[in-house]
Amino acid sequence: MNENDLRVIKTKKALHQALLVLLKTKPLESISVSTLCREAEVNRGTFYLHYNDVGALFDEHLHYLLKDLEESYYEPYRHAPDLIPSQLDPSTIRIFHHVKKYQPFYEIVFDKKSSLSYYYSLLDKVTSLIQASTSIFDLGNRDIPLLVAYQANAIMGLLIQWSMDGFARSPEYMNEQLSYFLRLQQDDELNR
Repeated sequence: MNENDLRVIKTKKALHQALLVLLKTKPLESISVSTLCREAEVNRGTFYLHYNDVGALFDEHLHYLLKDLEESYYEPYRHAPDLIPSQLDPSTIRIFHHVKKYQPFYEIVFDKKSSLSYYYSLLDKVTSLIQASTSIFDLGNRDIPLLVAYQANAIMGLLIQWSMDGFARSPEYMNEQLSYFLRLQQDDELNR
């Protein structure tokens, strides 16, 4: 099957959108192929041409999302390979643009009624990205696992608050705030 065929792209897009609509009201385990196909206006045979089950569709959606998150995270490093977080140019930050692009999924992730497994999948990815980028800096005698946990949870906290506020602030505003907080953190360390 040609993944670049316009019909395949359109079908998969409809299935992904239907999945997000259904995840707003029920857990993944409760979504049947029949319900999903009705929502997407796709027949079951077409669904099974692409996926074995609803979980495989979710895994594909999560894979694309996490790949885009990784690319977004590393965007500032393309502009400054020896990036010092406190000197981050806000215009190069792409994490908040990524979240806005996938807003329907993030609304589900940060919904208090949603499965925590979605949240922890995201936290694990953010943690691994920070861990990989932190390893290139000399951080002296800092407890690296604690530092990474602090930074990952700080980003997740910003995302949760943004979600709680209905994503009302622009990604550019969020970029500015993250950059400001990183500078504050560095200033605090220098004054010790």
